[in-house]
Amino acid sequence: MDLLSLRCFQVVARCEHISRAADELRTAQPSVSRTIARLEAEVGVRLFDRRGRRIHLNRHGEAFLRRVDRALAELEDGRRELADAARGGEGGGVTVASETLLTLTGLLVAFRAAHPGVDVRLRQSSAESMVRQLRTREVDFCFASQPLAGPALLSVVLLTEEVLLAVPRAHRLAGREGVAVADLAGEPFVTPGRGHWQRVLSDRLFARAGVRPTIVCEGDEPGAVLDLVAAGLGVALVPAIARAFGTRDIVGWARLDSADARRELSLVRAEDAYESPAARAFADFAVRHFRAVQPRVAA
Repeated sequence: MDLLSLRCFQVVARCEHISRAADELRTAQPSVSRTIARLEAEVGVRLFDRRGRRIHLNRHGEAFLRRVDRALAELEDGRRELADAARGGEGGGVTVASETLLTLTGLLVAFRAAHPGVDVRLRQSSAESMVRQLRTREVDFCFASQPLAGPALLSVVLLTEEVLLAVPRAHRLAGREGVAVADLAGEPFVTPGRGHWQRVLSDRLFARAGVRPTIVCEGDEPGAVLDLVAAGLGVALVPAIARAFGTRDIVGWARLDSADARRELSLVRAEDAYESPAARAFADFAVRHFRAVQPRVAA
């Protein structure tokens, strides 16, 4: 049972598709199939159920994956710790994930200016993907706008802000204070897809008000929401930080009459992960940055 086999299993388990896993591993599909077959023969049980061209982790595979993730994460932590020691603690890199990158723009500009020797890499990820990425050490931190479900995760709240209603500039609700969610019945609604924090929030608000939203646009580009609203396609829930730092003049704004129209942005990390000097510097900087930003975006 070698490391290459375990990494192959980890990728196949995530993709649940041999061809896609082969593409990610940059190897031939038959080689991936043979590796999985050898691994199953070695452990003595099937790890996947086969359904045509698709494969799915079974209960044995799920249990084994938890152990493999933990083992490979420990090895990755060890590799990074030795690399940092060889550099003498200078420079290095940090990888972060966020549902939307707009929130991080100001932070990244300021951090790069203060720490030019640190390489920062970004990933746009769903909340579900973030949990896996933390577990497998694909990322050091996640900026999450909703609770991440998973064991051994540590989080610190960076920002609590109001969520506003963005509308076309000539819309009847532009400039209104205290708009009831029920007043949005029948309004065309622009929203990110299911699982994104804005969609989770809107679903909760509408369900509580007994309103079924009329969704006219649903996608995976949260940054495009304001442009779609400005084009007159519909209305949308948007965090106050977008009004404070984004293209605020292209749309009209209204405030919702709901105590739940808030977003809590947290910095999340794996409790047992190795934290490099670069990662510690980034986390400390992020806390200070959002502490300074908070008064400008809070209600």
